Amino acid sequence: MSDIHDLNGQPDATPDHASTASPGFGGHDGAPVAAASIPAAPPERFTFSGRGSEYFRIWIVNLLLSIITVGIYSAWAKVRRLRYFYDNTTVAGNSFDYHGNPVAILKGRVAAVVLLFIYHTAFSIGPTLGLLALVVMGLAVPWLIWRSLQFKLYNSSYRGIRFGFRGSAGGAYLAYLVGPVLSAFTLQLLWPFVHQRIKRFQHNESRFGTTHFSFHASPGGFYKAYLIGIGIWLAGFIAILLAFGSTVAAMVSLGSGGTDDGGGLPMFLVLLSVYAWSFLALPLFLTLMQNLIWNNTRLGEHRFSSDMRWSRMMFIMFTNVIGIICTLGLYTPFAQVRAMRYRIEAMSLHPAGSLDDFLASAEAAGSAAGEGMTDLLDFDLSL
Repeated sequence: MSDIHDLNGQPDATPDHASTASPGFGGHDGAPVAAASIPAAPPERFTFSGRGSEYFRIWIVNLLLSIITVGIYSAWAKVRRLRYFYDNTTVAGNSFDYHGNPVAILKGRVAAVVLLFIYHTAFSIGPTLGLLALVVMGLAVPWLIWRSLQFKLYNSSYRGIRFGFRGSAGGAYLAYLVGPVLSAFTLQLLWPFVHQRIKRFQHNESRFGTTHFSFHASPGGFYKAYLIGIGIWLAGFIAILLAFGSTVAAMVSLGSGGTDDGGGLPMFLVLLSVYAWSFLALPLFLTLMQNLIWNNTRLGEHRFSSDMRWSRMMFIMFTNVIGIICTLGLYTPFAQVRAMRYRIEAMSLHPAGSLDDFLASAEAAGSAAGEGMTDLLDFDLSL
């Protein structure tokens, strides 16, 4: 699970808690945890009981009905998928629940499609109108994301206690518009800082019942993760260029006006090698991010930890792709379950005290906090 807003591989709506492990390789990047006034309970490992054969039946029906209805059923398909993954995710003997309304998800998808249609149509009419449409989209997207975060968390629960999101629209615009725009003017050198601010906004503004999450990873931790990920990818890329030195020289010569003397196949091998290495390096970044984010997230005094390993994640992704190719896509639900199981079961909850006492204190207030909010949380930007 990458974060509390994505339980299906795309970050989680679960009450996971952070530890003092490293963002991928070992080490700690957050503020020290204050000593609890009561004895800490034993860590609770997250477990995932879903099976590929079970999920295949949900997946194939969702796919067929979405095709037949020209995508309309995809909103209901998402609800079925999330309920399956939530129901099969367990910590401390209890699973999570998803209560999302498919109509709200459909609204979000219709809005997204309308925005994209307006954008492409405006550019086809003229560049000035296209730029105006781009500005309108840029102003609309942070608001849509903000409403989507409210929807996702409010419609997620654990032991009958709802999650929630208190973040403001202003905070969403700072995180999702101002930050990315500033990063673009720095040739993306500011992006790790922007990424840290986005995660801080998402986690600090989230709550479980009346207890709020907090995020303690520093921008330096994000820069370190990006430098490690990009550095390892760059080292592999240079190694590929050195291994195919003569082919690269021929490509340069051809681009300078030289003649093509049958170097098409070696050129293809170079491009294939770069693509394959990029794919194998992707799990490293996913591992670094999940560990960094969750090892620095807390819920009140309770902590989370994540101990994902690059080698294991790389093996899962590589074999998943092979399986999907060999079965012409039919292995996809099995691949999703394998990846989800590893990401979830790499997580642990470290209670600062009795988890039952914490849940009991949060239950009544948490339920009351959700009353009257349903009319406001009827929209989800879920593509």
